[in-house]
Parts: sequence; structure tokens; C-alpha cells
Amino acid sequence: MSEATPESKPATPFEWVGGEGVVRSLVDRFYDLMDLEPGYAALRAAHGPSLDAARDKLFWFLCGWLGGPQHYVERFGHPMLRARHLPFSIGILERDQWLACMHQAMQETELDPALITRLRESFFQTADWMRNKGV
Repeated sequence: MSEATPESKPATPFEWVGGEGVVRSLVDRFYDLMDLEPGYAALRAAHGPSLDAARDKLFWFLCGWLGGPQHYVERFGHPMLRARHLPFSIGILERDQWLACMHQAMQETELDPALITRLRESFFQTADWMRNKGV
């Protein structure tokens, strides 16, 4: 994806990403990397045997979180991220693996580098807020 100029900057990060097709590619690459890369083993282990439901839920959530269609809210109501993640043991290791995996997926999906920088900051804040062990 090419870099946005101030004159052509999209109205939302969802538009900047490139819409649903790119969000789906990003999510699919994220979960593929989780299966492929040994460096994400702790993160992968936290997800159970199948990633299918997680793929859909993250896709639906990210579409809305980025300013696009509210697929997640339409299906499940308010995301309540922290409450929904409390059953999972999330510490610094899991947070850092999630962030590294998402960063790699964003790079491999060829998002605009300026958008990657902005999203990394937002993802860090959210992922750090999810920690529930070793806090």
C-alpha cells in the first residue's frame, strides 16, 4: 500500500488500511504467523487447538475498531475486551508476542509505514491493558 499524503489522507484508519479485504488479509497473516513462527509459541498456546473462531472475531473487531463496519458489536455487543480476555493468562510475554506478531503481519501485508507506527502505539496500549498476570 502506498503512503498517504496529507491531501489524500483517508478519513479513518479502516479506509487507510484499504477496507475489509486488507483487514481480512492482515488477520489471516497474523494467525498464520502464530502457527508458523516458533517465537510466537506462548501466544499460540493461549488460543487452543483451532484459530478459526479467533480469526473471525479479530476480523470483526478490527473492522469496527479501525472505523469501519461494526461487525463485532452487531454480533456480540460491546467488545468488553478486558473482561473477555480475563479467562486467559496474559502477561508481558504474551503481550509482547502478540505485538510482535501483529507488527510482522502489518509489515507483510504492506500497510503504510506511517499507519503501522500509529497502529503499533494503539495496539501497545490495548495489549498492555489486557495483562492480567505479573501486573
